[in-house]
Amino acid sequence: MRVYLDNNATTMVDPQVKTAMDPFFCEKYGNPNSLHDFARDTHEPLKTAMEKIYAGIHAPKSDSVIITSCATESNNWVLKSIYFDYIMNGRKDHIMVSEVEHPSVIAGAKFLESLGVKVTYLPINSEGIVDVKYLRDNITPKTALVSVMWANNETGAIFPVEEIGEICKEHGVLFHTDAVQAIGKFRVDVQSFNVDYLTFSAHKFHGPKGVGALYVKKGKEPTPLFHGGSQMGGLRSGTLNVPGIVGMGKAMELADDCIDFEMPDVRELRDYLEDSLLELKDTFVVTPREKRTPNTTLISFRGVEGEAMLWDLNRAGIAASTGSACASEDLESNPVMEAIGAAEDLAHTAVRFSLSRFTTKEEIDYTIDVTKKAVERLRSISSSYAYMPKSQTNEA
Repeated sequence: MRVYLDNNATTMVDPQVKTAMDPFFCEKYGNPNSLHDFARDTHEPLKTAMEKIYAGIHAPKSDSVIITSCATESNNWVLKSIYFDYIMNGRKDHIMVSEVEHPSVIAGAKFLESLGVKVTYLPINSEGIVDVKYLRDNITPKTALVSVMWANNETGAIFPVEEIGEICKEHGVLFHTDAVQAIGKFRVDVQSFNVDYLTFSAHKFHGPKGVGALYVKKGKEPTPLFHGGSQMGGLRSGTLNVPGIVGMGKAMELADDCIDFEMPDVRELRDYLEDSLLELKDTFVVTPREKRTPNTTLISFRGVEGEAMLWDLNRAGIAASTGSACASEDLESNPVMEAIGAAEDLAHTAVRFSLSRFTTKEEIDYTIDVTKKAVERLRSISSSYAYMPKSQTNEA
């Protein structure tokens, strides 16, 4: 059996999405900016797709949704435009990001630091959730931007973006949230809280790879990263990825429709997996369930290296992860485990299982069986596990 439980890294394209995209490869393949009928064939489908994307995040027509290649591009765009628009001219000199942001934000922040920007890295608490009090205590009149993800890619922890948005509004600071792990897992409504920029990628909610978006509140338009064309109102030059946009629109529509009747089933399967694995002694989960996305569990098995566990799982046909796919070649301790202050013997043991609406109970039963056997095998050959002090609880 092959089981895919790495859906926070990417998802399979929903067959309905693929069907919607198919005509735009070999039939309706005109460049939307051209003047002939081949181009006009794409106009109505693009308009419909954009309407679905707006509806999926409840964005008003007065605001902008700008198509990009992915959220990594969108995140970089926000950070670098803040530098050009607010910091390079001396108006501001400071940004704030959480210490567990996606690598595209962390690396972008470090790049700005190399240009002289002051960066505050917001800590997370023992539950893996950003410390709002620390944000409130350290925001200043010179702060240009706060960037905090809506849901964490590793733990599934849902961050208090509504409260963060209000703090930013009180201080006249721009607020960006990376919503990559939020779309399709719970309702995303940009009008329900103060947010200036919101980013996402289609491939995280059963859309195609290579297409994403940046939501921009009216009046907060960023300096373009790319110049040389009139696409997206001149804000993001480059020929539009028509099949990708059509696919993202369909994926957004399906994701929104599935939240009420399929996400509860995903949550039930996730809890079943988690409960079964927590039967193993010296096993720990980060972030309470009620504060997490319904599909994610980050679980640590004391005495078992995460990479070794992935080896056993992969041999059995099961795909899981030890962290962000954008940094998967770096065999380092899990940054979230480090951030919450987990003991050194746990920092390298975290394994992430992330489900989707296509995950079945048969797959979860198989995963439970394989994982329990892998833990038993790996602990039996561990040179240190037998001498570790054992915990009486299953909390990190």
